[in-house]
Amino acid sequence: QVQLVESGGGLVQAGGSLRLSCAASGRIASINAMGWYRQAPGKQRELVAIIISDGSTNYAGSVKGRFTISRDNAKNTALLQMNSLKPEDTAVYYCNAIISQGGYPGNYWGQGTQVTVSS
Repeated sequence: QVQLVESGGGLVQAGGSLRLSCAASGRIASINAMGWYRQAPGKQRELVAIIISDGSTNYAGSVKGRFTISRDNAKNTALLQMNSLKPEDTAVYYCNAIISQGGYPGNYWGQGTQVTVSS
């Protein structure tokens, strides 16, 4: 079984920074992509950032230039550096990964970590 464990959420003032970490563990043959989604109260879950196995990245327009996603392939870890945080960034952030255990890749989610940005 594959597990995604997130860390790094918390409370920060507007303009501050946080770094989220997501570590994948278990029987992993390859990781096709890792990404972060977020869900604010009363809103749908939305993509924040994603990094593909070739290193290419994609960001939501609202975070472009402020957030940076990176991967440590040796540790099966994805990081999300969040700078210049705004109150509207407040949400539960979920790690997502497309992982193959040797066969067809599966879609996995972390348990979520709360990010709260105060004004």
